[in-house]
Amino acid sequence: MKKQYAISLILASLLVIALAAVAGSGRNGNDLPAPPAIGATIDDFKLPDVDGGTHSLNSLKGKNGAVVIFIATRCPISNGYNERMEKLAQDYKARGINVIGINSNSTEPVSEVKSHAAEKGLTFTILKDDGNKIADRFGASHTPEAYVINASNKLVYHGRIDDQLKVERVTSNDLRNALDEMLAGKPVSKTSADAFGCSIKRVS
Repeated sequence: MKKQYAISLILASLLVIALAAVAGSGRNGNDLPAPPAIGATIDDFKLPDVDGGTHSLNSLKGKNGAVVIFIATRCPISNGYNERMEKLAQDYKARGINVIGINSNSTEPVSEVKSHAAEKGLTFTILKDDGNKIADRFGASHTPEAYVINASNKLVYHGRIDDQLKVERVTSNDLRNALDEMLAGKPVSKTSADAFGCSIKRVS
């Protein structure tokens, strides 16, 4: 009887440990919300920038729309796109499209996001998404991962910036193509392309 009780106690303890391990492991990609559908309206939201000022999506959006890109400070793939993201911001600002960076990584504090932007020469606005609420709303899972929103707040493209980490190997400029078609008043011919990069480090 005592042996049976001891075995039951051990099994119960193991179950508690297993449940605690699962609870502490954070969220995985299987329980993330789905991204909004192409053509869906993206609701306005507010987030702080690296200096503590609060901005809304609508206040940052250009007259012709915005590109929201989820970025990171420590991800080598996101960092491999720093120059391309900055060039994109410069090229399209004059055409009424503003680039907005969002850092949703729980492992990257706002002070690091600020110093990283200065070090890498990123001049577009970067917002800090503590608790990854906006990443969840967008269904974002990688850095970098881009969303193109038109002047009417409709999502017209979601996915990668282009098809190669090494710029000299790029054969498909998916994000730029989507922006050019949108600005020309044409339907975006390729509305999605799988993003690749590091996973967003969400809170548990």
